[in-house]
Amino acid sequence: MAQQQMATSTATGTTLVEVKGLKVHFPIKGGLFNRTIAQVKAVDGVDLTIRRGETLGLVGESGCGKSTTGRAILQLIKPTAGSVKLNGVELTKLPPAELRKKRAEMQMIFQDPFGSLDPRFTVGQIIAEPLENFKRGNAREIREQVAHLLEVVGLNPYYVNRFPHEFSGGQRQRIGIARALALRPSFIVADEPVSALDVSIQAQVVNLLQDLQAEFGLTYLFVAHNLSVVKHISDRVAVMYLGRIVELAASEKLYELPLHPYTQALLSAIPVPDPEVEARRKRIILEGDVPSPVNPPPGCNFHPRCWKAQQICREVTPLLEEKERDHYVACHFPG
Repeated sequence: MAQQQMATSTATGTTLVEVKGLKVHFPIKGGLFNRTIAQVKAVDGVDLTIRRGETLGLVGESGCGKSTTGRAILQLIKPTAGSVKLNGVELTKLPPAELRKKRAEMQMIFQDPFGSLDPRFTVGQIIAEPLENFKRGNAREIREQVAHLLEVVGLNPYYVNRFPHEFSGGQRQRIGIARALALRPSFIVADEPVSALDVSIQAQVVNLLQDLQAEFGLTYLFVAHNLSVVKHISDRVAVMYLGRIVELAASEKLYELPLHPYTQALLSAIPVPDPEVEARRKRIILEGDVPSPVNPPPGCNFHPRCWKAQQICREVTPLLEEKERDHYVACHFPG
């Protein structure tokens, strides 16, 4: 048994989360007998590894499948196909009772700080709920843990008896972060945690997440569409388009030298705070609309909007391959 555990540990190395061939297809029903007539391919074959202690940013346009990917990794949405491993344990095949135990190791920070907190619960009850569910101490110990968690996220412990409507958006998001931290998870999916907040508050929350990562040794999957925020917080960045990962690289490398045409177009849209540099830059304007995930184009999903597209792009789906050291691209003509 000890040898088996050692082999598993050696095999995974520093990898905490391993995702292979992840698919999430939502059925569209219709007709007289309410049969499935089509599938929305929200996530269509995602491969990812998230290393222990790192922040992996996941970016892309609205509707590309970022949030669905995060929820499917946590098994909040049941994947249609694929493998998700946390600490070497296959989550997709765990029975419900075992999966519930595993949830203590993986938590989520939701996008909407207003809708993700129960308005009928006090702050103390919201943060204490996971501790009570997993029996992490008696009533007095749980009260002490709740007070400590509020301090950790920068809120006054005396706020325990207040209700969510008494707090600002930034404060509510801090309460959501405290709830996610309550069980001391190793992995957190942060689903656009700052997009609903004012710009002045966004920096505070991002800095708080970084401080907590250093203090508790957390691993993040940081889902966002704000490329500047992702650059600031992420060690590596994965770019998603129409349900697939098209590029994955270290944050600095990807922002300096993007190889996929879609990533190049995304980054060209970020304004540079230097009028002279901005004047010389060439903005890449993509033509057409994002294809429907119900009927994605054959071959490369991006070929209808790509200025580099050739016949092979219309016929053969490019694999996510290492084109440079630790720089993965799904493109027939990268660079």
